[in-house]
Amino acid sequence: MSDKIRYAHTNLVAKDWQRLVQFYIEVFGCEPVPPERDLKGDWLENAVLVPDAHIRGIHLRLPGYGEDGPTLEIFSYNKLLPRRQRLANFPGYGHIAFIVKDVRAMRDRVFIAGGSEYGQMVTARIPGIGKLTFVYVLDPEGNIIELQKRENEEGN
Repeated sequence: MSDKIRYAHTNLVAKDWQRLVQFYIEVFGCEPVPPERDLKGDWLENAVLVPDAHIRGIHLRLPGYGEDGPTLEIFSYNKLLPRRQRLANFPGYGHIAFIVKDVRAMRDRVFIAGGSEYGQMVTARIPGIGKLTFVYVLDPEGNIIELQKRENEEGN
């Protein structure tokens, strides 16, 4: 393949995009990438197949990748469909994951910022990976986040 392919972003549809943006900034250190989006028109309706679509939101630079790194695009639509509880085994995109220094401390930060519990924190030795400590939590709108710490057998 001669074209260089580069990952760009993942979209997260929010009930309240501003609240969710603040959560990801405060907890994970994501940084806004202007401009804020305020999108509507026939071109948008044709692209997303949502009649009278009006989208507002912004991209957040994910931590650890610098100026050209991927973003989390957090958008709200003017009309939302009802949401069912999100479960880890639903088909499609399941969760976003962050590597952290202290899983327990980051889990507590998520809770303080309005997130909630999903699963239990576990530690396992995984062949080829080493020691893995992780937990699934929920952001304020119920999206699953994995917090993980990997250590090789020497403790790094």
